[in-house]
Amino acid sequence: MKALVATDYQPLDRLTLAELPKPAAGPDEVVVKVEAAALNPLDLMLVTGAAKGLFPTEHPLIVGMDVAGTVVEAGAGVSGYAPGDRVLGFVGQAGSVAEFTVATPGPRLAHRPQNLDAVHAAAIPESGMTAVCLLRAVGLTGGESVLVIGATGGVGLYAVQLAHALRARVIATATAQDADYICGLGAADTVDYRQSDVVEETLKLVPDGVDVVVDLVNRGEGLAAVARAARPGGRLVSPLSGPDDLGRGVTPVYIGSFVPEPGDLEDLASRAADGGLRVEIGARYAFGDAVQAVADFAGKHIRGKVVITVP
Repeated sequence: MKALVATDYQPLDRLTLAELPKPAAGPDEVVVKVEAAALNPLDLMLVTGAAKGLFPTEHPLIVGMDVAGTVVEAGAGVSGYAPGDRVLGFVGQAGSVAEFTVATPGPRLAHRPQNLDAVHAAAIPESGMTAVCLLRAVGLTGGESVLVIGATGGVGLYAVQLAHALRARVIATATAQDADYICGLGAADTVDYRQSDVVEETLKLVPDGVDVVVDLVNRGEGLAAVARAARPGGRLVSPLSGPDDLGRGVTPVYIGSFVPEPGDLEDLASRAADGGLRVEIGARYAFGDAVQAVADFAGKHIRGKVVITVP
């Protein structure tokens, strides 16, 4: 089969479409014929080795972790999935920018609703489940206020919508060009991070500070700086690492990798199929243009998800 491959830790422009053996389903695994795959920032870090301290990889590495497609083989012990089933899921380092991939039934794999196409389905798993886990980890509730930093990225677009669905007041970072779109997703206010200080502008909107800061951009001491936007005793949640002490009683919550609960992915897919969750496709590429897709994802500001379709 053909796949987008890194042969070692390497620059992104050295990725190639190469021939690899078609995977077989082991016990408790299914093989999926890929129809679409989406990119995430971690994919870039795995290729270059920027994340090798936390996520060492074996080579050749197939790029991509989000997939939508059709089951073509079910291994021993698999129940609930059979050849012909339409699915979406997160396959980790099994790789998804390929003609076939291997997935493990469980919380990270779900049946795809009939009215959810493969391109939009592939854009959901990692970003959508990360957003769910972030809001769950910090215990966001209705009536609270939340600042989402990185609101126009893959995770951020879901975080804004899911926080709004919880009846929280959402303040989101966005450029002037994206402000109307983000408000259409449920943000009550936006802060232009290119033109103003995010913390200062947030405190103008909520003088005592927001209850929760969801930061999808900063890490390390950068999180201590944005924690000033939280009220004393508030919470900050991030998928990146940061200080244990943020001052003023602000509680830090860090999730290094998302751990979804059973039904999370099914719920996201159902919401998307019913129109209750908007899935933004920022750019769509053919399989033959996969190397360019990675380059553009790394180098351009793209609102929403980058998806590669596989014939």
